[in-house]
Amino acid sequence: MTAPSLHSAPPAAASAAIPGRRVLLRLPSRWRPPSRLGTALLAVVLFLVVFGLLMVLSSSSIESHSDGNGFFGRFWSQWVFCGVGLGMLLLVPALSRRTIQRAATVLLIVACVLQLLAITTPLGVQIGDNTNWIRLGPITGQPSEGIKLGLAVWLGTALGARGVDPGDGRTLALRTLPVVVPALLLVQLGGDLGTTVVTAAFTLGACYFAGARLRHLGLALGVVAAGAVLLALSSETRRGRVFAFFGGTSAVNPDVNWQVDNAHYALATGRIWGVGLGNSHAKWSWLPSADTDFIFAVIGEELGLVGASLVLGLFGALAVIMVAIMRTTADPVARITTGTVLVWLVFQAFVNIAVVLGLLPVLGVPLPFVSAGGTAMVAALAATGVVLSFTRAERTVAGPRAPLVG
Repeated sequence: MTAPSLHSAPPAAASAAIPGRRVLLRLPSRWRPPSRLGTALLAVVLFLVVFGLLMVLSSSSIESHSDGNGFFGRFWSQWVFCGVGLGMLLLVPALSRRTIQRAATVLLIVACVLQLLAITTPLGVQIGDNTNWIRLGPITGQPSEGIKLGLAVWLGTALGARGVDPGDGRTLALRTLPVVVPALLLVQLGGDLGTTVVTAAFTLGACYFAGARLRHLGLALGVVAAGAVLLALSSETRRGRVFAFFGGTSAVNPDVNWQVDNAHYALATGRIWGVGLGNSHAKWSWLPSADTDFIFAVIGEELGLVGASLVLGLFGALAVIMVAIMRTTADPVARITTGTVLVWLVFQAFVNIAVVLGLLPVLGVPLPFVSAGGTAMVAALAATGVVLSFTRAERTVAGPRAPLVG
């Protein structure tokens, strides 16, 4: 009987029969480590999260103790949400694209239902003029953050699908408006103009990265700007903030500039090097929302211009890395989704910092990855995980770098 030829055996069997033969282990693409750009993105985001935890601990300790939760009460709460968000950051890239897209669609629907419940039932929690929180048992969260995450992924999927021509205005409108308009309406009915503006901004960004014509984008931008002005003037509180921004006063709230003025005092006190970590005076009940919307003022006070510039540099690096990710992919879904998340995170950071610096009227949006806020942190980290899923290394390991078996 003739011995079977080695060439007729499966590659793995042949490799095992020959001493010293290397066997290539090829993992599914979603389990491969991220590319260099993905690693850089992960490093920047993790640094922002750790830095944010440190600043939340410093900025919230006094008010947390005054509320009876101890000096570390808000910090531990933020730590738990960061843990959940970091789990999402690691889990999402391991999922298939179809799974991510289906999960995002389900999340968008569920978040819209919860948002509707928040504004129409006693489950809603009102903070100031906003009713964008919902309490389900011991858990309180913002469904609008889930709407942002689900909508960002849905936009990339819808506009990047085969056969879609975003350059055609009618096609673009039919693709986006039936989903985007109800989502924006639900968020705005809760009174959160800041989240509405951010969501509208990254929707326009998605259309731009999909290849929409500039005249169509200009028309949409004009409609969004006009709507934002009307909404800003529709509330007495918002009108007071707008008038105060232009040097006027508010009869309803004469101290409407209290928050912004104390933010400026904090930044001025910090100077170049800051007063030292933990030594902020503004957090002693002088600066409302010191650990959320105005945490950048505490950063500037305690760490000075150096610390504030570090934060600006990190968000600049985040933008550069995401642009590089977009430039290195030929996949329209990956490009549009990454661009949408880019506009979401960087534009929201710009709005938050501009409000603290007095360049915009107070809108009330958190600083991504830094401000206290559980659902906002989880949503931002999950969105980053979606972008990381597009950066998995596509190269095949070969030669001396291949792992050895046996």
